[in-house]
Order: sequence, then structure tokens, then C-alpha cells
Amino acid sequence: MSKAFKLHHRQYHTLKERALHPFQARTYDLLQAVDNISVEIAAGEFFGIIGRNGSGKSTLLKCLAGIYDIDTGQLDVRGRLSPFIELGVGFNLDLTARDNVILNAIMLGLTRKQARARFDDIIAFAELEDFVDMRLKNYSSGMSVRLAFSVAIQVDADILLIDEVLAVGDANFQQKCFDEFLRLKKEGRTILFVTHDMGAIQRFCDRAMLLEKGRMVAIGDPTDVSHRYNELNFGRSVQELGDDRSVDDRRAEYRDADILDAWFEDASGKRVTAIAHREQCTIGIEVRFNAALENPVFGATLRNTGGATVFATTTEYDYGPTGQFAAGETTVVRLRFETWFTTSGYAVTPTVVRAGLGSDTIDLRADLAAIVVHGGRFTTGVVDVPHEFEIERR
Repeated sequence: MSKAFKLHHRQYHTLKERALHPFQARTYDLLQAVDNISVEIAAGEFFGIIGRNGSGKSTLLKCLAGIYDIDTGQLDVRGRLSPFIELGVGFNLDLTARDNVILNAIMLGLTRKQARARFDDIIAFAELEDFVDMRLKNYSSGMSVRLAFSVAIQVDADILLIDEVLAVGDANFQQKCFDEFLRLKKEGRTILFVTHDMGAIQRFCDRAMLLEKGRMVAIGDPTDVSHRYNELNFGRSVQELGDDRSVDDRRAEYRDADILDAWFEDASGKRVTAIAHREQCTIGIEVRFNAALENPVFGATLRNTGGATVFATTTEYDYGPTGQFAAGETTVVRLRFETWFTTSGYAVTPTVVRAGLGSDTIDLRADLAAIVVHGGRFTTGVVDVPHEFEIERR
């Protein structure tokens, strides 16, 4: 299916403008928001949809919800559908939460009797028992979203379309909502989940799809698709969609710093691909600077073969200011630690981030180097830290 929008070169706001410029609104640019997407989602599947801003995620969900008509293609939806796209759109800010819950539930398909029967559960889930008779215009944005979400999950839908509706909720409420999603999934509901949170994608989704400029770039295992998203977001993926060159060949031609290589060393400084349990290990990261930088933050994330993060750190926490680096300079950063990890394979993802809030990533190389830790005791945990038991008889 495909969906495009016309961006007119001139917008009329008055009758005078229309009379003076009768033909200018006929010219427009075409924005291809969804471009030939073809995917089948199974009943009961938790399906993630990711991509950068403007990639077509929300447009795709709105097409599925029937908010937008599609231009070409075909949509088949089997089952009752409930969109969690713009929660609270039908709320009246001058009415109380009590009145809004009943009205919104009826608009979402419940009968008046069902809405009243589920009212207490809705308010309890939103944790707003003390604010039932307060007008919504006095609610915070987080309270409004919690109320709207609580109403929406009461609809007996087979398919849930969820579009970043939890961005303003606190961590406790977000976890509560995810627990509710998993409960609905166990009941056989189908969930389409749009988010920028790669941790949530890897934790909850059965499959994931990556969109860029309206086109599907990748689909499959959530961990693999999440890594592809990071590569795309940080300039390491395709510059032109459809390019079949290797990832290294497709890296952006210029950035302020490049991660050239990463490797593991044993206690003697020798590069290794395997190391014994509880031995000293070093991660080496080689970085070239293409522009002068002050106090860049170097980091490393270690994941096991199951995709779980077992260790992550940055120089911001454990080193401090890293100093001045000149354009053309190359440096090697070494991170030393002991392998208190259980027997498994591990891969390191090195990063270079601009000093500040930690969100301005200069370069990231997902799973750039790998190592196997061997010789440890069997345990179901991800680490085997030093420990001892004590038994006291009484």
C-alpha cells in the first residue's frame, strides 16, 4: 500500500488571496509518506514499527485505523481495531473526568451500561481516584494521557494500534501499561507498537519493521532491526535506500569523529577472541577525529548472544573530562575489567558522544568486536560475581 500528501506551494486564507492568485494553489510537491509497504502481521503478534521522525510510522497506523484513505494497494484488517494514536482527542476540557470517561468510552464503542460498569476499573488503572470530579482543564498532560489510556484499554478490541502514547507517562505507569499489553497479548490480541525506545522493541516485540522515508528498510528479529535503526540514525546505514553495499562501505562520508576499530585484549595486551572466566580483559577502541572536539564521551556496551546488555559504561561516569582532541588526531581508548560473566559469546558496541546531555551521538558501531568467555560455572544468570554463603543454625 502507498499514501502520499500534496504540499501546495500556496495556501489560501482569504477570498481576496484566492481572487488575486487563482492558479498558484494548483502547483504542489508530492510527499510520499508511505511508499509501497507490504507486510502481513499474524493474529496475536506483538509487532514493532520503528524509524526516524518523518519516516511514515504514524501515517501507516492512521491508514490502518481508517483515519486516512490509502492511494494504492489493499488493506485487510480482520477483527475489531482500537487505535491508541491521539489519546484524549474526544475529551471536553470543561467537563469532569467522570463525564469524560463515560462519553469517551461510548465514542469508542461501549454501551452506556458497559461504560458505567467499567468506570471504577478505568479510574483505578489511571490512579486518579482523588481527581474524578476535577475538570480536565486542570489536569496535567500526564494525568490526561493516563485517563485516556485507561479508557482505551477497556474497549474489547482484537487489534491495538499504539503510537508513542506513553511518552509523557512516568516510569511506573509505563511499566504498568506494558504489563497490560502483555496481558492482552496472552489473550490473543494483536498489537502494533510504534516507538523510539529500542529497549522496549527488543523486550516486548516478536518482530519489528524499520521505515525510512516511507519505505521498509528492514523487517525481522527485533534486536537486529534495532541495531539497523541505530546505524541509520547515527549515519552508518544506507545513504540511498536500495544500496546493496556493505555497512562499512555505506558509512557517512564525513562526521566529527569515526570509530575505526575495536578489539579485546588479555592481561598481557595480546588481542584475543576468547578468554577465561574471571580473567582481566581490555576493550580497545580506536577513534579518529575529523574536527576539533572538547571532552567527547567514549562508551562501550557489552551484550551476550541473547541480546541482553550485561555491562555498559562511559568515560563520563568512570573517567571524567577526556580533554581536547584536534582534527586529524587518532586515539585509542582502553576499558579494563574482569570477566565476571557466565560462559557465552559477547559483542561490544563502542560509541563516541558529544559532551552534554549524552544524546548527541557522533558515531556508534553496533557489535563491532566479539569474544567468548569460557571456563565458568554453569548458571542461569548473566554474571557470576564473587560471592559466598553463610548458614546459621538456630
